[in-house]
Amino acid sequence: MKLHNIILGTGALAALLVSPFISAVAEEFTVTDFESFGPFPLHSPFMTDSLDINKRSFSVGTLDRTPKAISLPTLRKGKVMKGNNSDGPAVRMLSFDFRNDRYANASKEVKGISDYTLYLDGVKTDGERLSLTPGIHNLTIRYIAEGNTPDSISMTLRNDSDAGFAKASGEKRGYTLDDVMHGTRITSTSISPDGKYLLTGYTTTARGGRTTSSCRIISLADGKIVAERAGGLSWMPQGSRYYFERPGVEGREIVAVDAATGAEEVVIPLLPDDSSVSFMPDEKSAILYYWEEGKKEDPGIYQVLEPDDRQPGWRNRVAISMLDLQNGVNTPLIFGNKKTSLLDISPDSRELLLSISESRLEKRPTTVTTILTLDLSTMKADTLVNRDGFVGGAYFSPDGRQIAVTGSPEALGGVGLNLPEGRIPSMIDTQLYLIDRSDKKVTPLTRDFNPNVTEVQWSRADGQIYILAEDRDRVGMFRINPSDGKITAIPLPEELASRFSLPRSGRTLAWYGESASTPQSLYTLDTKTLRSTLLETPKKEQLADVQLGRCEAWDFVNSRGDTICGRFYLPADFDPSKKYPLIVNYYGGCSPTSRNFESRYPHHAYASQGYVVYVVEPSGATGFGQEFSSRHVATAGEGVAQDIIEGTKQFCKEHPYVDDTKIGCIGASYGGFMTQYLQTVTDIFAAAISHAGISDHTSYWGEGYWGYSYSEVSMGDRYPWSDPDLYVKQSPLFRADKVNTPILFLHGDKDVNVPVGESIQMFTALKLLGKPTAFIAVTDQDHHIMDYDKRRKWQDAIYAWFARYLKDDPTWWNEKYE
Repeated sequence: MKLHNIILGTGALAALLVSPFISAVAEEFTVTDFESFGPFPLHSPFMTDSLDINKRSFSVGTLDRTPKAISLPTLRKGKVMKGNNSDGPAVRMLSFDFRNDRYANASKEVKGISDYTLYLDGVKTDGERLSLTPGIHNLTIRYIAEGNTPDSISMTLRNDSDAGFAKASGEKRGYTLDDVMHGTRITSTSISPDGKYLLTGYTTTARGGRTTSSCRIISLADGKIVAERAGGLSWMPQGSRYYFERPGVEGREIVAVDAATGAEEVVIPLLPDDSSVSFMPDEKSAILYYWEEGKKEDPGIYQVLEPDDRQPGWRNRVAISMLDLQNGVNTPLIFGNKKTSLLDISPDSRELLLSISESRLEKRPTTVTTILTLDLSTMKADTLVNRDGFVGGAYFSPDGRQIAVTGSPEALGGVGLNLPEGRIPSMIDTQLYLIDRSDKKVTPLTRDFNPNVTEVQWSRADGQIYILAEDRDRVGMFRINPSDGKITAIPLPEELASRFSLPRSGRTLAWYGESASTPQSLYTLDTKTLRSTLLETPKKEQLADVQLGRCEAWDFVNSRGDTICGRFYLPADFDPSKKYPLIVNYYGGCSPTSRNFESRYPHHAYASQGYVVYVVEPSGATGFGQEFSSRHVATAGEGVAQDIIEGTKQFCKEHPYVDDTKIGCIGASYGGFMTQYLQTVTDIFAAAISHAGISDHTSYWGEGYWGYSYSEVSMGDRYPWSDPDLYVKQSPLFRADKVNTPILFLHGDKDVNVPVGESIQMFTALKLLGKPTAFIAVTDQDHHIMDYDKRRKWQDAIYAWFARYLKDDPTWWNEKYE
């Protein structure tokens, strides 16, 4: 492999002598030697006519059906042909890697050849200029040559300001938004009931945004692939048969396949078009789910029955019926207008666990739930929990004698409360309770357990309860012995367990997860030894040439004597003798900012652009115990802001490589509110970004689809009329005159969670006050920016805003928005 020669203009050479974050004069970057691929001979076609269908004559250029993208790793894995001669026309490619430390919109010039195709990072580009985000890039020139290659080919990039162009030969690249958005991810994993096979679901996102779904089944004995298909697969309740849906002679049919032999059986020959299915444990019948539409209003003028009636589909209900697989009789199981959900099916197929929810707007909580068992032989119900507003899911024990119930600390009469007198707990801090069916006695299993329960499965194999739970900024796996309540932490090689699956028999559990610095991986776990075995890391090859900076935990003790958890990320080429701008990220609401490798704000991608990133977990988050999470209630940012400010100041003090005059902050939703609120109480930030943030607690309370119901969590039993000081004085809109920091507002204009008006009104206030601000609305997007192209532009706006104020480089921002 050859190293390319680099020629820099004199202005760029001078720029190398100054700070990397100080703008300089124009820069010119020329490459004269390349990594070479080819020649790859082309053969002339058999000529049936002298002209094609469009009356064009044959030319050598039509021999290469140039693709829209090329795979450089694939080329580099293959044989690189270095010869300059070819007897006939042949495809050749010239390639080089380079880096730019700052955003560039560079012009390009290729000398030595006139007819070529240019690829930037593997994607064909036809524009006159190249938009280059900070990082390592590849440019490849693809052309057809006849005979000898020209002796002198060069490529020059010219930028109006210093971009920090430099060679990047053989070095690993930084983590980018492309790495976040593209590739294969695990979406589900499920072990067969007999524990012999593993079914895993995947989604793959290609460049351009096209997403495909697939499933794969492997044998756990030898790792061999048993089945693969696009779409979904699920396990039958017994053995190792899987099923899927396909078009049949009569209509939709459900087919079960034996994983060992491949033998097929049509188990449901005609599935109603408007239904979905799950099978009873004994496989003699199946539960069918239907959507029943409620009364429709006149589309021109309509009545809203209650606040939640603004939500599409609120009047609809899920109806369930039982299909006898022997005789085809389909019988409704529930009749009524209340919202009913199937929570679990007893292992012996005799009973269902149901929840019935109804509104009660005059008192917190405004939705109450009844949990009952339904005997399928008599159709009689036994109420376990009556109209409790704080319960969630429920699960049968293997013998059916006990029921595990999830709920907040206030559930079931407050038996799980572990708080000082007078404190309101967080409704999001989920506890686990055990109800004995014989006497209805309730046992709180997690009252003294700080982690927040997020998933529950009761093992049929060993009788233990397995849970996932937020543990500070991690998600761990734990096992609970229901007989004595003992909780055992299960050691995992990842910091963030996503999902897990238990078999009906055997000792193999399947799970997948990730860590702050490692992508998603799939594992099995031996429930006897508690050892995990790695099966695959889907993005391993994709990220093989990526170098990540260090991610380290960093906690501090605040002025109230509390230990506040956090972590920080460093650039991959970190130099402690340099000064770096800092980005502070937080949520500040009722949940921690978990250690996801991929996230809405990809911390490693920020670090790769030359930032230090500090993630702080302020008071109020779950995963730290009931007392800590209760601090979210009825505070509206008070205390939370102080934690963020104190943590930022202390972090800068203990890390001298941080430039404390160049600190940015960013948060979304409640974190967007925190961004706005922070700027009303401190001037330590040089730039701030609020995505979908709340500016006025009163307008959000009334207008957001979940405004009033989320306020039951965040405000407890306080309302705008009962505590105007909390709702008004803690709202950034009413403190806008105190803001001096430049704030960028980002918002989907179809956001129904936090309406876009929350950003509009704060932006308007700052404009009228003459404060530096900007507002970017994302068309047809809700609370999360999901559209592929719009997400890229949304993220680029974040990069550009921080570059403008934290690197004193407005080039990127001006290019896009000025």
